Amino acid sequence: MRYDLNLLPVFVTLMEERNVTRAAERLGITQPALSNALGRLRLVMRDPLFIRERYGMQPTPMALELAPVIAAALAKIDDVVLGQQEFDPARAERLMAIASNSYVEFVMGAAIVTRLGRSAPGIKLRLIPYGSDLAETGVVSGNTAMALGRIVEAPDNVVVQHLMDETLACVVRADHPEVGDSLSREQYERLKHVNVLPPGRLRAGLFQALEQQGLRREVAVSVTHFLAVPELIAVTDYCSTLPSRICRRLAADPRLKILPAPADLGTFPVQMAWHVRYRHDPAHRWLRSVVSEAARAL
Repeated sequence: MRYDLNLLPVFVTLMEERNVTRAAERLGITQPALSNALGRLRLVMRDPLFIRERYGMQPTPMALELAPVIAAALAKIDDVVLGQQEFDPARAERLMAIASNSYVEFVMGAAIVTRLGRSAPGIKLRLIPYGSDLAETGVVSGNTAMALGRIVEAPDNVVVQHLMDETLACVVRADHPEVGDSLSREQYERLKHVNVLPPGRLRAGLFQALEQQGLRREVAVSVTHFLAVPELIAVTDYCSTLPSRICRRLAADPRLKILPAPADLGTFPVQMAWHVRYRHDPAHRWLRSVVSEAARAL
């Protein structure tokens, strides 16, 4: 039997999206064309492959069995083809999307853009928000070059690389009436706090660290971005516990002072994740090297 290899990307895209509309958009074809391709796939495989349910297309047991085999085969083809291509960053002109959490955008954004400006002026970046769901960023589908932040439960088609570890410190206003050059456990628990609301399940990080150290914290204000913290701290007697690299940036503000946390709150990882199909893509490999260099410089 002869197989139409053009059907294999349709299968993989349906497996990743579980939605006909989104799969058709990704493939750049109409929904009727995708439905036709799915029909041909079903004939070849002699299996329904996907069952339409209320919340999308659910794969059959055969589809689940075929998925890793087909994905691996396509990845090998990509490796061979993309590995032969050349990439000259100085002459390249393209738009690349990076999904980043607010911490990475604040701490690493300028360093990444500066490096791109020096060696690849024709490459433009589009930063999109990354919470805790990789699928929403386009990384799982391969529409986004990478995700930067803390990667939780990455699927098999996503590669994860550790970039650096981060610690935590505290910030209060410079003329705080109760806090001098250090912050005791008693002071920490007595103060009210400004909390940066991390997305989704990542919220557990600082809360778990405080619980492990037996530290209590009364949160008076919760904000959605680190940039809101210094303005609140500067006009209140509140305290905030933030990543150390962000605290270093805030140390230049004369209204604030940075202090060690009153207990060892451990570290949290900063990671980079990308779709396996970009493993050997020259442009993506180069961009990942730029991000890795920026992280090392920190």
